[in-house]
Amino acid sequence: MNIHFADRVLLISTPGTSYSAYLGDDDIPIHTHWGARITVSDAEHLARSTAARLAGEWTSFRSAANGHEEYPIDGGLQFGRAALSLGGGEWSFVGHVIREGRELELLFAVGAVRVSLHYRANDDSDVIDRWVRVRNDSSETVEIHRLDSAAWVLPEQASYRMSTLTGRWAAETRLSRHALGEGRFVLESRRGITSHHVNPWFAIDDGTATEEYGDVFSAALHWSGSWRMLAQYEIDEPVQALFGWGHEDFGPRLMEPGEELTTPVSSGLFSTGGFGTTSRAWHSYALKHVLPRSGDVRPVVFNSWEATGFDVDEAGQVELATRAAGLGCELFVLDDGWFGGRIDDRTGLGDWWVNRERFPNGLGPLIAQVQALGMEFGLWVEPEMVNPDSDLYRTHPDWVYHFEGRPPALRRNQLVLNLARPDVARWVLETLDALLSSNDLRFVKWDMNRPFADTGWPAAPERQGRIWFDHVTAVYGIIDALRDKHPGVAIEACSGGGGRVDLGMMARTDQFWTSDNTDALDRRYIQHGFSQVYPARTMSCWVTDVPTFINKRNVPLSYRFHVAMAGVLGIGGDLTSWSAGDLAMARDLIAEYKEIREVVQFGAQYRLGDPGRGMSAVQYVGPRESVVLVYQEAQQYDSAPRPLRLRGLKPEATYSYENLTGAALMSHGIFLDLTGDYASKLIRLREVDHP
Repeated sequence: MNIHFADRVLLISTPGTSYSAYLGDDDIPIHTHWGARITVSDAEHLARSTAARLAGEWTSFRSAANGHEEYPIDGGLQFGRAALSLGGGEWSFVGHVIREGRELELLFAVGAVRVSLHYRANDDSDVIDRWVRVRNDSSETVEIHRLDSAAWVLPEQASYRMSTLTGRWAAETRLSRHALGEGRFVLESRRGITSHHVNPWFAIDDGTATEEYGDVFSAALHWSGSWRMLAQYEIDEPVQALFGWGHEDFGPRLMEPGEELTTPVSSGLFSTGGFGTTSRAWHSYALKHVLPRSGDVRPVVFNSWEATGFDVDEAGQVELATRAAGLGCELFVLDDGWFGGRIDDRTGLGDWWVNRERFPNGLGPLIAQVQALGMEFGLWVEPEMVNPDSDLYRTHPDWVYHFEGRPPALRRNQLVLNLARPDVARWVLETLDALLSSNDLRFVKWDMNRPFADTGWPAAPERQGRIWFDHVTAVYGIIDALRDKHPGVAIEACSGGGGRVDLGMMARTDQFWTSDNTDALDRRYIQHGFSQVYPARTMSCWVTDVPTFINKRNVPLSYRFHVAMAGVLGIGGDLTSWSAGDLAMARDLIAEYKEIREVVQFGAQYRLGDPGRGMSAVQYVGPRESVVLVYQEAQQYDSAPRPLRLRGLKPEATYSYENLTGAALMSHGIFLDLTGDYASKLIRLREVDHP
């Protein structure tokens, strides 16, 4: 049994960790432990000792429980930020339910509102899932001012260091680390999407953890809209991190009588063995419990965007498809420009019918030719958006977020459809269903190229506070319905690059478009941060032409390929302009990727050094094979490179690299002679069978 609850003491046990709390005399849950495995007897002792300590003498300026609450609620002696704010009501424990030994529900009443704290643990993971459900059993409307998914309490220790993934468009998921001082530290998206600027994940250690050593506490949120993480820390108290959906500034979320509201899941993980062990645990959890069809091998894709932009026609796409098939690509994706009057980014969004001037007989002939070349076919769409210059907007100008009497603000010449409206969400679902039903598609790239703005709903002001939640749940519902009806269609989540990378979107798509920035050097940093929590199986990586539109850097084709081979490989360049030599090299490297991709997409990942600091590498370890992608961005002076010490191998096994044992490869490493700037190398190691 993973979960124990008796005598008001909670103990959750995973394969390597334990998590415990108890209910105080006032029915407020108090956290006691998150770390190494402990026994029920230990948890009971921690409950007694913590209760005795908190019952001691306290000054009138302090609250005993602050920072220790398992789920802090507004009111009473709560001086920090609350996870739940209902505007009053006495908190009382009602009961509990344990389901199949792996899920616990603690039931409370706050006046006439029922609040359930949920916990879930799996036999094969140290990740613990938490979420909250509230139900309004009163006859009156209830205002919810704050409803977090979880409050994560860290052990009391001398210092705290937080790791985050921050950045901006074209520079997403950049890893940063900083000390947590006293006070409050906030990460949030106020954009209606997960955002490019900060990702809903954090890790906390005591400042001494490395890639391979140390205790690390981390948490992530399964949500693809606005969100907030608030870490609060006062002297003599532990750090407490509140995590949940966000953007409450436009008024409370109103709950009608009988209505029920469930928060997104927040998942937490304690691990020893440093940041590398933490990442591998997140990867394993994602592949086993989040990503649908996670065992599917992702194909090599060719996407037409950077080759043709909006200048799309059937003949040009066939020429690109022919060249892509000749390289060994397995999926051809027609990007923007195929629909409505879409000749640039000012027109056509929302008119999801095939442009007959460019495709006189529809998409059928192109799809048939792509399939005859041995590839599957996919399309780019942006279903949540509309251009003012479109038939959809001219017919339904009220379908966009806007305030009465104020012209809505454009970004990328487009507006956001109000998917919180059931009629708009239904239209999007029916339109996409018709598109998939009338064309033999195997892949959809779902894009969203701007954040929310002017988030008004003049026709329903009473639903104003629901927009930030209901839009995202509508997107989830549409994707879920499409996957149910069209199970053979894979979906790539994109929001101008990595603006919607999170576990909530991962649960209903097959991969992420990691960033619009395809510059290989920049991608090393972006992919390094991405790998802290998300597995390579979900990371779409393209080889494109140089210099990229992001910067003017020229990078060798081999280096570009080796960077892109660290995830799900794709090609995005104009193949009609590639030289014969480049085409031959690409053909060989794509063939080599196909030989190693199961190790890359499903193997355990090890980061061997940081990007930009001399020679570094990314290693993937499968059951009997390992793949190492080695990079050197710049050669300096004439010193010999340090040996590259591998990780994750079987010490006693002999490997094909110089016939060395895993012990030798990990302790002494291998010496590589990488010369010049942007040098790279792919190394494969297989276990050697002995007679």
